Amino acid sequence: MKQILISMAIGCVLSAGAAQASPGPTPIAPGASIVAPKDRAYAGEIRLKVDASDLERRIVHVHETLSGVGSDLVLLYPKWLPGTHAPEGPIDRLAGIRIAANGAPVPWSRDTVDVYAFHVHLSPGVKSIDIDFDYLSPTSPKVGAIEISRDILLLEWNELVLYPAGYFTRQIPVEASLTLPADWKFASALETVTTGGKETQFKRVNLATFVDSPVYAGRYASRLDLDPSGATAVHLNLFADRPELLAIKPEQLEAHRNLVRQAYQVFGSHHYAHYDFLYSLSDQIQQNGLEHHQSSEDGSDPNSITDWDKTAYGRDLLAHEFTHSWNGKFRRPADLWTPNFNVPMQDSLLWVYEGQTQYWGQVLTARSGLWTPQQARDQLALTAASYVIQAGRRWRALQDTTNDEIINPRRPMSWLSWQRFEDYYSESQLIWLDADTLIRERSQGKRSLDDFARSFFGIDDGGFVTVTYTFEDVVKALNAVEPYDWSGFLRARLDSIGKPAPLDGLQRGGYKLVYSDTPSELLKTHEDQAKRVNLLYSIGVELDDKDGTVLEVIWDSAAFKAKMTEGSVLLAINGAAYSADVLKDAIRAAKSTTLPIELIVKTGDRYRVLSLDYHDGLRYPRLERDQSVPARLDDILAARK
Repeated sequence: MKQILISMAIGCVLSAGAAQASPGPTPIAPGASIVAPKDRAYAGEIRLKVDASDLERRIVHVHETLSGVGSDLVLLYPKWLPGTHAPEGPIDRLAGIRIAANGAPVPWSRDTVDVYAFHVHLSPGVKSIDIDFDYLSPTSPKVGAIEISRDILLLEWNELVLYPAGYFTRQIPVEASLTLPADWKFASALETVTTGGKETQFKRVNLATFVDSPVYAGRYASRLDLDPSGATAVHLNLFADRPELLAIKPEQLEAHRNLVRQAYQVFGSHHYAHYDFLYSLSDQIQQNGLEHHQSSEDGSDPNSITDWDKTAYGRDLLAHEFTHSWNGKFRRPADLWTPNFNVPMQDSLLWVYEGQTQYWGQVLTARSGLWTPQQARDQLALTAASYVIQAGRRWRALQDTTNDEIINPRRPMSWLSWQRFEDYYSESQLIWLDADTLIRERSQGKRSLDDFARSFFGIDDGGFVTVTYTFEDVVKALNAVEPYDWSGFLRARLDSIGKPAPLDGLQRGGYKLVYSDTPSELLKTHEDQAKRVNLLYSIGVELDDKDGTVLEVIWDSAAFKAKMTEGSVLLAINGAAYSADVLKDAIRAAKSTTLPIELIVKTGDRYRVLSLDYHDGLRYPRLERDQSVPARLDDILAARK
């Protein structure tokens, strides 16, 4: 009887549940009320007045007048940003939005699906609106990368504009003015109408060009001509924390001028009316690296010029971003080009966009003299060795890493070598070296990847309109240089899992990857500059030189097996207090014994004793000449006449 009553009770519950249906999902139609962009002229214009003079509070005040509006107005804040390949528009930094028409407030509401869209509710007959808002630039690194200091600011227009939905950005005209602190100098690819006092008026351009033309400004600045005899101006605009940091020696200036000459040798063309490197020498603001069509945002340590011999690591930055004017801005992957800044991008060809740019960036750095050939080889050795020890290649194809900008916009990672991140840069660089040396070998030195660059990126000399490309276009252009199964060559390297590191280009280039017990001069100066201890290729760890904080642990390395983790602090080695020298001495001594190295580490408030079972000594990567193979790599790095 009890069982019957229970069954009846369950039946009643089930019957009640059937009578009262559970909630279902609310239908969502993303962007249903947001007009898709069309390639049609916008009837009005954007007039923008930006005041960036509030250095102490780092608040940028924006007043925008938008004419040509209609009753169903949707304003967009740029979300998908060219150069970042990701939805990184900092909309959280907008505050105090006020919209008015004919002096009267206008109500607005944010789209609940696309939060980068604002619906503006206008009365009939309104033709123009005024928009005011504040852009709250980060005041500390915990908020975000610093853009404004007491001496320098970098200003990206995508952070400071709202634009009408329904149009290609190239069809929306913009006129802008900028107010800076008194006596500050600035540089931008934008041309000016007037520059007087604190306010500068820029010439009218379309919104696509406008957003692609950031401004750098500062108290201490220098402008250097990198192509004095050229028909098209190229300038290096330096902004520094202190005036003495701007001092550049004649041979350093000549190397930067050689960069322009060598780029023209490779590409045989240019696609800008003028070009401006916007280069900050600062530890007060972010050290940026971002490409634009007629300029680039670049940044490095304050002493990068004055301590030239100690700061070679990373000096390929300018060459990399300059190359992007051809590869990425003029020629762009078809699935990465979008009609406005709120249509999602697809990043499937970043192994060309970024990977071949990484290749040419380092080649041009060597050819120009910004690096010596030895420094270029040492950098290549570090790159190659990093993929030898990278465990993530066992489970994740290189092609999949082209999604990384969208998956993880450069947040810190606990196990970088297992997760893989943005390998479409440097692993692709090795693949393009492989392709270059293969072309040289098959053609007996008659052709090279230089020929591909000239035919693929060098078209339409002087033209400014972007030309898109597909995977098939890349394969076709390679075949035009040297007939081969380039589709199979590329797909095997892009889609494979668990294969050895792609070192064929090094070997065919006449070099072998080897290891020594002393770091190269390039790595040593980088360790000194960055205050780091690089033991990635031996015990598998990188540390903060000063306090022993673990910055990275290589998956499956000796340090990993000893259960070291990123963020821990190494306190002692074999009973002696931590220092880089003590740790290195212990690694050397362990070569002649089977005893493990004893480590004391602190993780949070917990202390642990770890046993590091490692006996192969210090290991630092280098390239060693293989005399049995032609020195094709040396030819690649040699300057063109």
